Amino acid sequence: MGATVARVLELRCRECERTYPLGPIHVCEFCFGPLEPVYDYEAIAATVSRESIAAGPQTLWRYAPLLPSKTAPSGWNLGTGCTPLIRAGNLAAELGIRNLYLKNDMANPTHSFKDRVVTVA
Repeated sequence: MGATVARVLELRCRECERTYPLGPIHVCEFCFGPLEPVYDYEAIAATVSRESIAAGPQTLWRYAPLLPSKTAPSGWNLGTGCTPLIRAGNLAAELGIRNLYLKNDMANPTHSFKDRVVTVA
């Protein structure tokens, strides 16, 4: 998974667009905006496909080539990710849209959407 990080070029502030080298930081030093990874989409498109993702484990780590992480954890796995989508027909009708699905993150180990972020961190 070392090639994964090569696909992340840098970190960029969502507010002021300052860039930072990859590292364990998440906030811009100048405006305190959130930092987001900037990906090399050409490299990703050349090596990642729907099929390669579908062949991965039934956890968040099936998306490892798209995550800003050097490695997946080894030796243990709480099963974070791959939570079900629930069709919300009544809400869709109320909003006037044809299809609406809600992600059921209650199926994560601690029953929270935060499991995804903490797993990658």
